[in-house]
Amino acid sequence: MIRPLLTTLALGLSLSVMAAPDDRQINGCTLVPGADCSGMDLRGADLSNMDLRRINFSKADLSGADLRHANLDLASLEEANLSQANLTRASLQQARLRMANLYKARLVGVNAWGMTAPGIKAEKADFMGANLQFARLSGGKLMQASFEAADLEMAWLNKTDMTRANIKDANLQEAKFGEANMQKAVMTGARRHYATFVGTYMEGCKDCPHDWEKNIYSKGN
Repeated sequence: MIRPLLTTLALGLSLSVMAAPDDRQINGCTLVPGADCSGMDLRGADLSNMDLRRINFSKADLSGADLRHANLDLASLEEANLSQANLTRASLQQARLRMANLYKARLVGVNAWGMTAPGIKAEKADFMGANLQFARLSGGKLMQASFEAADLEMAWLNKTDMTRANIKDANLQEAKFGEANMQKAVMTGARRHYATFVGTYMEGCKDCPHDWEKNIYSKGN
């Protein structure tokens, strides 16, 4: 009798730890680190300042959500809808955003070191002052997005569409823009030391290194 009783008590304690009374729930999603909230409807939710490390938001609808200052390190946001969400000063270190929708999202000052986001759809998104070092954005749709004063050192942006993107004063050191579309983008004041632009389309781009391939070994690149 004692052993079954102890087992029941232990199970009750573990369940109470997993879903403590103070844990916040929205539409069946318990918002704690490592939770599985894939496919959940969280439109317009206030998730600001929350600890959401390792959470699974894959295919979740977070459009218009407030994620300011949220910790989303190592989170999965693959194919999530983050259109017009506010992620100002959020942490997205090593988060996975493959094919995520960030249309008109606000990502000012985010810390997205090592973020993996191939095929991201971030037209008109604002990455001003963001830390995107070592981020993987290859194949992304970044038309009219702003990367003003952002840190893109060692980032991969191969085959991205950056038509009319604002890249002023950004750090592009050792970033890779192979076969990217930078038509009518603005790169005024950007640091591009050792950045590569193999096959990049730059028609109408302001202050882009149009002669990069001819002067690959010059000090200006």
